[in-house]
Amino acid sequence: MMVYVIIGVVVLLLLLLLVVYNSLVSLRNKVNEAFATMDVFLKKRFDLIPSLVEVVKGYARHETDVLQQVTRLRTAVSSNDRSGQLEGEVRISDALKTIFVAVEAYPELKANNSFLTLQEQLAKMEDEISLSRRYYNGSVREYNNKCQMFPLNLVASLFGFKTAPMFSVNSDAERQAVNVKI
Repeated sequence: MMVYVIIGVVVLLLLLLLVVYNSLVSLRNKVNEAFATMDVFLKKRFDLIPSLVEVVKGYARHETDVLQQVTRLRTAVSSNDRSGQLEGEVRISDALKTIFVAVEAYPELKANNSFLTLQEQLAKMEDEISLSRRYYNGSVREYNNKCQMFPLNLVASLFGFKTAPMFSVNSDAERQAVNVKI
């Protein structure tokens, strides 16, 4: 009789281990999916940036520093390091804000159909990126909670599950409004 109880407890523990492991795998895959979704939107935005830069260049020749910065950042963010991509993404958003603030000095550019179309597409893309960032952070929060809460953290550490980085703004300068003087 005692053997059956021991076997029952072992089977129950193995089933619990299996359920916990599978839930961690599912959440890790959800985090990866959320990051990939955000990455798709970022790539779409990257495809819009050269067009925006060319249109703005035609009007704002002396703003080439800002435009070159956006282009350099666009290239630099294509690293394979997830934390580096998230950090570079914040810098690109800031640089794009700077471009749109600088555009205020060029009334004829603001009325240009090409620019208006690109600005509209970029604004829509920024909204989609914002939503995907929230989804990513929600997925990361859920996954990290499972990896860090007892007793699931024991299973997570046993099988090598590591917490994922959240998308966040890391400096006070990035939180402040863009101020451009022309």
